[in-house]
Formats: sequence, C-alpha cells, structure tokens
Amino acid sequence: MKDNFSDQSNLYQQFRPTYPTELLDWIYQHVSNFDSAWDCGTGNGQIASELAIKFNHVFATDISAQQLANAPILPNITYSKQAAEQTNFANASFDLITVGQAIHWFDFEKFYAEVKRTAKTNALIAVVGYGKFNSEPDIDTIIEKLYTDIIGTYWDKERIYIEEKYLTIPFPFTELQCPHFSKVYSWSFPQLIGYLETWSAVKHYQKEKNHNPVDLIKKDLEKVWKEAEVKEVKFPIITRMGRIS
Repeated sequence: MKDNFSDQSNLYQQFRPTYPTELLDWIYQHVSNFDSAWDCGTGNGQIASELAIKFNHVFATDISAQQLANAPILPNITYSKQAAEQTNFANASFDLITVGQAIHWFDFEKFYAEVKRTAKTNALIAVVGYGKFNSEPDIDTIIEKLYTDIIGTYWDKERIYIEEKYLTIPFPFTELQCPHFSKVYSWSFPQLIGYLETWSAVKHYQKEKNHNPVDLIKKDLEKVWKEAEVKEVKFPIITRMGRIS
C-alpha cells in the first residue's frame, strides 16, 4: 500500500471532507450489532470518531503514524499502525468494517481475505469515498485545468477507481443498493486552497518540479472567488456496501 498522506498530515486533518450524517445513518440501519467496528485506512480518524458514537469499541488502523497522530483520542477507539492486508485482529471480531477514501490503495485480494477472516457472522463492509467537487461553473473550469492539464499525469494510477466511483473494484460480497449522497460545504478561499494542496498529485508535482502547482491557477481563482467570499462546494459521495459471507 502506498503512503501518500504522511507528509502534511495536519493539512489532511484540517481540510479533507468528512461524510454526511445521512450516509452513516443509512449504514447503521443495516447493522445488527453495535459491539465492534474496524475502520481500515482510517487516516486521521474521521470515520472512526463517528463510529465511536454508535459502537462499543472501534479499532482504527492505518499505515501512517503521522496520520494517526492527528486522530481524535476517544476512550472507545483503539488506533494501531497496521496494513489493511494483514492485521493482528482475532477471527470473527467485527460487526462492521469501513474503508473511507482508501480502498483503491489496497491489495484487493489480500484485504478481502482479511475482511472475511475478521468479520462476524452477518457483518457488513461499507466502502465509501468522495469524487471531485463542484462549485460555480467558472470555478469548476479552473479546477479542471489544475486536475487534468497541470497535474493530470501526476495522479497515481489507482485514482481511476475514484473516477469510476468504485464501480470497477472487485467486491465479492452480497451487495446492498446504496442511495446517492453528497456533502456540501460553505468554504472560504483559504479553505479551497488548503484542500487543493492535500491532493496527492499536487504533492507529486511539487516534489518533482519544486514549486506548488496550485499557484499556477491561484490568480485565475482569485478573479472569481474573492478572499472574503464564502462559496458552496459539493462533493459527490461514493458508496458500496455488502453483507460479508
């Protein structure tokens, strides 16, 4: 598994989107027991901290110690640095296994073997993520220039799974049909820039060329998004959920 997010993990914690309450409520409707959950690829614990409200105990894993260091400390969350494909969890441990914006980095076959080993009878797996946001048309055009024209070749090949809304990943479970969800924010200009600078392709570009590609579109953005303005941005939520057998 690649680790693209240890660098500037504080920015990841500050600017990355979270998931709508409606999505979590929909997942919970299908959970039969709220004893134990595993949030795999937890990053800075965004999903784990939500699961902790419902579950007696949440186990959250990631390969990035820096990301885990930025996660919220709660009494019923146990964080550990572990790869998705091989953990120290006992067989039949979890009622729910979640993965947020991370499964495209995993070795699918090995991870799914671990899912099946650690899942309780009738447990669920919920794979979630978010696609490229939309805002106003002029802003979207500029963001598309950054995304495709400037840093397009710097995205990892796994990014295609996000663009294909996780529909092309293997998913060997009894799948449940998921409603469509989105997450809407009211952002300032600095929040927009902060989020763009968390993109892995931005980091790859910056490492190779020694300058920030976001700066190449900043003046164009400033013409349509004044620093004092707050604008709406909308992230489409990607969801696949299945019963583990």
